[in-house]
Amino acid sequence: MEPPVSPGDSPVELTVENVESALYQLYFDPDMERKNVAQKWLTQAQTSARAWHFCWALLSPDKIPEVQFFGASTLHTKISRHWSDLPADQHESLRMQLLSHILHFSSGPKMVLTRLCVALASMALNLIPQAWSQPVADMVRAFQPQKPDPEDGSGAKAPQDPQSHCLALLELLTVLPEEFHSSRLAQARRGQLREALAGEWAVVCPMLRQLLQSQDSSNQVKEKVLRCLSSWVGLDVPLGESHELVQDCFTALSNPELFDTAVETIVNAISQPDCQRYVNALVNLLPLVLGLHDQLKTAAQDGDMETSHGICRIAVAMGETHSRVLLEQVDHWQEYLALVNMILFCTGIPGHYPVSETTSSLTLTFWYTLQDDILSFEEDKQAVYLQVYRPIYFQLVDVLLHKSHYPSQEEYESWSSDDKEQFRIYRVDISDTLMYVYEMLGAELLSNLYDRLGRQLMDPQQSAVWQDTEALLFGFQSIAETIDVNYSDVIPGLIGLIPRINISNIMLADTVMYTIGSLAEWLADHPVMLGGILPMVLQGLVKPELSVSSVSTLKRICRECRLDLGPYAQDILTVSQDVLIKEIHKSSQCMWLMQALGFLLSALPAEEILGRLHSLITPHVQQLDSLAQQEPNPANKQSIIHILGMLSSLFTTLDINRQTDDLEGAASPRLTPPLSTENPVVVVLQQVFTLIQTILSKWLHDSDVVEAVCGVFDKSVRTLLHDFGPMVAELSEMLGQIYSAFPQASALDLARQMVHIFAGEEHHISNIRSLTEVLTSTTLNIFQQGPRDHPDIAESFMHLHAQILKRKPDLYLSDQLDVKALFYCGILSVKFPETPTVKAASTFFTEFLSRCKDMPSLGDVLQRDGKLLTETILQAVGGGSPRSLTEHFSEVLLSLNRHCPALLSQWLKETLQTPGFPSAQVSTEQKHTFTLQLLREQTNKRRVKEIVKEFSLLCRGLQGSGYSDY
Repeated sequence: MEPPVSPGDSPVELTVENVESALYQLYFDPDMERKNVAQKWLTQAQTSARAWHFCWALLSPDKIPEVQFFGASTLHTKISRHWSDLPADQHESLRMQLLSHILHFSSGPKMVLTRLCVALASMALNLIPQAWSQPVADMVRAFQPQKPDPEDGSGAKAPQDPQSHCLALLELLTVLPEEFHSSRLAQARRGQLREALAGEWAVVCPMLRQLLQSQDSSNQVKEKVLRCLSSWVGLDVPLGESHELVQDCFTALSNPELFDTAVETIVNAISQPDCQRYVNALVNLLPLVLGLHDQLKTAAQDGDMETSHGICRIAVAMGETHSRVLLEQVDHWQEYLALVNMILFCTGIPGHYPVSETTSSLTLTFWYTLQDDILSFEEDKQAVYLQVYRPIYFQLVDVLLHKSHYPSQEEYESWSSDDKEQFRIYRVDISDTLMYVYEMLGAELLSNLYDRLGRQLMDPQQSAVWQDTEALLFGFQSIAETIDVNYSDVIPGLIGLIPRINISNIMLADTVMYTIGSLAEWLADHPVMLGGILPMVLQGLVKPELSVSSVSTLKRICRECRLDLGPYAQDILTVSQDVLIKEIHKSSQCMWLMQALGFLLSALPAEEILGRLHSLITPHVQQLDSLAQQEPNPANKQSIIHILGMLSSLFTTLDINRQTDDLEGAASPRLTPPLSTENPVVVVLQQVFTLIQTILSKWLHDSDVVEAVCGVFDKSVRTLLHDFGPMVAELSEMLGQIYSAFPQASALDLARQMVHIFAGEEHHISNIRSLTEVLTSTTLNIFQQGPRDHPDIAESFMHLHAQILKRKPDLYLSDQLDVKALFYCGILSVKFPETPTVKAASTFFTEFLSRCKDMPSLGDVLQRDGKLLTETILQAVGGGSPRSLTEHFSEVLLSLNRHCPALLSQWLKETLQTPGFPSAQVSTEQKHTFTLQLLREQTNKRRVKEIVKEFSLLCRGLQGSGYSDY
């Protein structure tokens, strides 16, 4: 067949032959470009008025299914999107033709039948209820098998096949609610249609019951009935009218071919929140759900995951959606209790999740819901429910701990990484559930766990496997992680038991580490217990497999208990230094370990710190020195960044001033004498300063290395604050040099920290002034050359100047700072597409505007260029920048209105009178309203944000489009 359309062809006439040729081209031509051209042409063909006619020819019996399918799809497109094109006097004949074709295609092909049914459903939605008052009854009548078949459009008789007709009718009834859900409808029309369709349920329901109960119905028909019910349930048809049909669905569960569909249907039917209005219907369904318990047990024994999963879904849907309603049915409390026990069975179903069972995880949210509902009753009622359900929750804890058991080491190693990850997430869910259940069970739960652990570890008769111990500790840790257990009387005993645990198994050792970590705050209040527990942590620290758990636990202990770690400091430092030199841990854990050691060193006597600090970092500094001598290469780079990162991490937490803060409120302060010497961190930084300069000289063009260097000083400045003073002069000079040679954002960020802390100190101000002038002139050059490729530099530069204006605006009095040029840099930065840069520029302008009254040089620039700023902001609001940034622009406009309202009024008037500015979508009147609303607000930030957002939507033509909420 000759292709009707080729790339670059002139328009092709819309005939049935050409449509058919294009379809062959679309489906069978191997050339992708020709396929795409055909598809484009066919899409246009569907929208043309002639499509109403050619679609019927495409449906003729002698066409191939793909052509017939396109004919049916075209009909649906015309009916759903171009309905108004069809005169009302043709509606009846269209309906008859559609019904006739559906009957004809009732025996297949299925894809054509479904599209025709969807087309008729779409038509029904256009005509209900005014022009077609009883669509379902009419459809049922049309499909009665005893009627002689009407002739279809081609003159052929449709075959007499009652089963096919029945399936076609069910398909039509199934797609009717689906088409309703997928159609774009106005709210009022949707409500009207929903009501009309729900009224038709009275016709559908008895027919579905009859078909489901009939001995003559095939499995195929019954499955279609179930799907049809599922579809109608989505319309909120009342359970009160359909619960008998839902009950009939339970009989389908014993038929393996119908099982999955029946589960889906029952779950859909009983999960509708509206069902709660029909308490009797729910109570009548309860025995049927409970009746599945034997089938569930058999499936669990046989390892039939599909069946147990399906039945569990039904039990959970019933229990979770309606727990409150069913709890309140006091006459049926035993039945609901039986359902809760059935769900408990599902939680504890045999097998390891997710390898040999996938059911237990479905039940976890049920236990939250039930607990919430019980605890929401008033006190006397609650007491009764707790009497019944507390024992079940204790059983639940046992079940959850059992389910959290690891398999044997061999079996676990055979699992895929995906299974291991799913199991990890499953244990996190169990952990969250246990934490929640503690609210109901309280201290008794911890005592219960402790007694069991004690029996396991102390009783020689107990032959506990490691998994039992691990699970109990896991339960403890789940609760201790988020609940204040400081008052629990079982913790001392637990701390006493932990050293008895043999941590040769890695999974058990991991949990032991996390459990100790979760008790760090308790240990801080009971430091006498540290001696028994710390050796275990240090034992874990030397094992690479325990890297994350042991390092994070040591960090927590060093942070919480640092004031009591003096006697153990040498051991901790020795083991830590050893594992760092042997490179046992990955880079990120080394950073955590250094933070831990920073906390530890902070609390040591002042005279000890420097010596310990030196012995800790000397090997790393020596390594850095030898790397600095070598020619740059990728391996060296990673090692340099790693060592600089370790120093940064150490200096983040090494704060000798913190311990005095901590002790001010203590009963017996152990205050150290005032420091006569410099801060140890400063001493170390001064010693390595030359080395760092050597590294920079070789790696100046590598932003990662420069960032790592800046990171060391940044963390030190943030932690030491004014103690960093002795380094200010050297660091200012070095920063200025490296930035002039190769500008990078990290240098500007570090300078901002220094401005923040030292700009107010008289003896540092000249260094800070020189530094900011050098950074500014270098950056102005970048802006002159075009800063578009450096959004990070623009962002950091704006933040730096916002900080200067905030902390030391006097720096702007210097002749070296070109205020006008800085203002232009801000305007260029506002136009960047990157959110952080725009945000920083907005902050800069907010600070700038607040200083204009006191500083004539700033006021002059604003007088001259404020109109340009206003215009730039309006352009951005009007569509020049992403909508998500509108909030930041509104802050600049508010600031303008607060600090120069008369000028803003004039600038708004001048800029907004330009036709089409900032958008052709807004009228002069709308612009006027916006100006009045804006000028009225000088303090209310939230209101200004709303005004600007509203105007931005108008400018973008999105007002009232439904997009305005996003």
